[in-house]
Amino acid sequence: MLKVGVIGVGSISEYHIRPYLAHEEAELAALCDIHKERLQEKGKRFNVQKLYTDYRDLIKDPEIDAVSICTWNNSHAEIAITALEAGKHVLVEKPLSRTMEEAVKVAEAVKKSGKILQVGFVRRHASNVKVLKKFIDHGDLGEIYYAKASCIRRLGNPGGWFSDSGRSGGGPLIDLGVHMIDLCWYLMGKPKPASVSGSTYRKLGNRAHIENLSFYKAADYDEKRNTVEDLANGYIRFENGATLYVDVSYTLHAKEESVTASIYGEKGGAEIEPKLLIVTERHNTILNMAPQIDHPEFDFQEAFYHEIDHFVQSCLGREKPLSPVEDGVEIMRILTSLYESARSGREVVLS
Repeated sequence: MLKVGVIGVGSISEYHIRPYLAHEEAELAALCDIHKERLQEKGKRFNVQKLYTDYRDLIKDPEIDAVSICTWNNSHAEIAITALEAGKHVLVEKPLSRTMEEAVKVAEAVKKSGKILQVGFVRRHASNVKVLKKFIDHGDLGEIYYAKASCIRRLGNPGGWFSDSGRSGGGPLIDLGVHMIDLCWYLMGKPKPASVSGSTYRKLGNRAHIENLSFYKAADYDEKRNTVEDLANGYIRFENGATLYVDVSYTLHAKEESVTASIYGEKGGAEIEPKLLIVTERHNTILNMAPQIDHPEFDFQEAFYHEIDHFVQSCLGREKPLSPVEDGVEIMRILTSLYESARSGREVVLS
């Protein structure tokens, strides 16, 4: 039985807590949060007795085998390194860290500890992605040379720590873009990035004045605090010649919110978002193929259950992490370079 502690009990934590509670080989043994009232409420609701307001105390608990880190981005690296040095396995929510320097330090700690670290790239665990990956691995799409992804919110700045660059490291690029970039990069075979060019825009703010349309707000929402971009886009060139285009926004004068992701290969292409569709040709005829699966679209809850199960199985020595620390470092390299390109107005060469 793997005994797990969840550090940070904000909104995303429930997508970790519930799968642990349902898992036959895991026990949710402890919770931690700096907000005592929220911590006690979650402890009572999920019947967890061990409650800590300092993550160091939870990590010192000899009964804890592994931790899920669901805190602000700027604390991911510090908590992960402390847990690894204490001999704990780690599942850390995306992104791996706030800076590239922090990411490298986490990777070094993983190597020294010999423990499992899994980065929370949850979309890799979605059913539609798993199905598509089988087609790709069997060569049905051929060499994948182009991908594009978009996650557009027209009114979706969550405020709180998400809008504080000191804690988050950025806005929609590091929050939403991390998923879209990783999803495409993973399906493309994780080619080595050669250069990136990015742009960010701060034109609209958090648009707290908008009426008659609701949107998600972080627990500590403050309309006066907003030091992150509204919109970001980027172009990534890989050493094998493949390219990836991405654009993401918290707020934009768009007609509606949308999430799209597509990859294109020599033998076929595929849409992953909004739902799985494979395009190819046979006998001089183009075919649009819709796989018959329960969840052709991204099922948020199901993907987290798969992710948590994979983490548990990895900790028990039955699997290898699908999203190891090396992947987290590479995605951070891309993200931080896109921000650097946006600041400088120039392409950033990575290799």
